[in-house]
Amino acid sequence: TEIAYEIPTNSHVVLTIFNALGQRVNALVDKEQSAGRYQVTWDGLSGSGARMSSGVYFYHIQAEGFNKTMKMIMMK
Repeated sequence: TEIAYEIPTNSHVVLTIFNALGQRVNALVDKEQSAGRYQVTWDGLSGSGARMSSGVYFYHIQAEGFNKTMKMIMMK
């Protein structure tokens, strides 16, 4: 799954994947980034490398003054 986002100013960006129960599955981004467009790929693995099952997942992106959660569906 490819997740695209854009930040207008330099800021610390955190992009995290959660399962339907609200449990953290993986953190894809946790770093300072310059203003611009970015794209990150989630390969369906947890932070420990386990393959996640098909189902509904959420990603939460947080940057300076911005928070957003979006739903995604992973199908194998």
